[in-house]
Amino acid sequence: MRTLISLACLLTGSYFILSFEAPLAPACCPAPPSGKPVVNADQTVIIIWDAATKTEHFIRKASFKSLADEFGFLIPTPAQPKLEESGNEAFSFLQRLTEPERQKQPRPRGTSCSCDAGPESSVTFSKAVNVLDEKLVAGFHAAVLEAQSAEALVGWLKENGYAFPPEVEAWARPYVEAGWKITALKVAKDKDAQDKPSVAASALRMSFKTDRPLFPYREPDSKNSAQALGAKQRLLRVYFLADGRFQGELTKEVPWTGKAAWANKLSPADRAKTLELLNLPATTGPAEWWLTEFEDPWPYRTAPADLYFSRSPNQNGIKRPPIIEYVSTSWPTDGAAYAIAGALVLPPLVRRIRRRSGRNKHS
Repeated sequence: MRTLISLACLLTGSYFILSFEAPLAPACCPAPPSGKPVVNADQTVIIIWDAATKTEHFIRKASFKSLADEFGFLIPTPAQPKLEESGNEAFSFLQRLTEPERQKQPRPRGTSCSCDAGPESSVTFSKAVNVLDEKLVAGFHAAVLEAQSAEALVGWLKENGYAFPPEVEAWARPYVEAGWKITALKVAKDKDAQDKPSVAASALRMSFKTDRPLFPYREPDSKNSAQALGAKQRLLRVYFLADGRFQGELTKEVPWTGKAAWANKLSPADRAKTLELLNLPATTGPAEWWLTEFEDPWPYRTAPADLYFSRSPNQNGIKRPPIIEYVSTSWPTDGAAYAIAGALVLPPLVRRIRRRSGRNKHS
């Protein structure tokens, strides 16, 4: 006998609603029903691109909106990735580097203060699907798969307890035909947060070979799931580290909605600190780093392609507009204010002067 545990399947940056079938343990509690909606919420990723070795280090910190107790996701990569746990502290460190400058200025007359920050073992599962790697990492159970066909991948998912909609096969087909590897991961909600719709996963680093740096952006139509969960907007933030300023591209017909919010060269100390926080060797990536930070109001709609990055023709640095903090420094213009001040200050001052003058006369 087997119990259904609700799952979702992340396809690139996207999710399908799946179920994971697990053997029923003795005295096991009843599992929740399958088919619960899951959508991608806010995400922040760090991408380190080493053009010399054609290596991308992809570190993802994602949150999900879901009513499911457990869910898994699939991530496609052009080559077999190496999976390692990555430090979460690097995200806040890079955020501090790119935050807007705070400037104090005299408050203009007739205005009120209003500040706005702005926007490794190899195991063959079957003749059609190979499990290239399987391990526990960063709180995930991960399996790196190589499939000869999308149908074979779907068969592996089914035999390993995944229930799935037809969209999985359609989504996987172009990746499988191109020879990409599919990493399947499972993540569970915190036991103390079963009734909360948001789930945060630990940072996971995937390092793989690729001719062009990319973010797996393509996903199916998640409009219905987003509406069911009340998800109206989300933000994708990408910290892209390379030897220069980069830009992101989808297709010529459909431009990417993301924009560069910050770009500049990092100091050697900041480069070293970032690698330390990511648990990466000091020799990782180019010797000199540029950081380009992108902000994308990622719409809940089907993307036409994955997101690829290329060197920008504009290599000038950009910063966020400063946050202005107004301080009051001007003198009052109301005559009544000066009259009140005189009434309070002058009498004691006159009396003090008279007492001092009297003492001088008797001395």
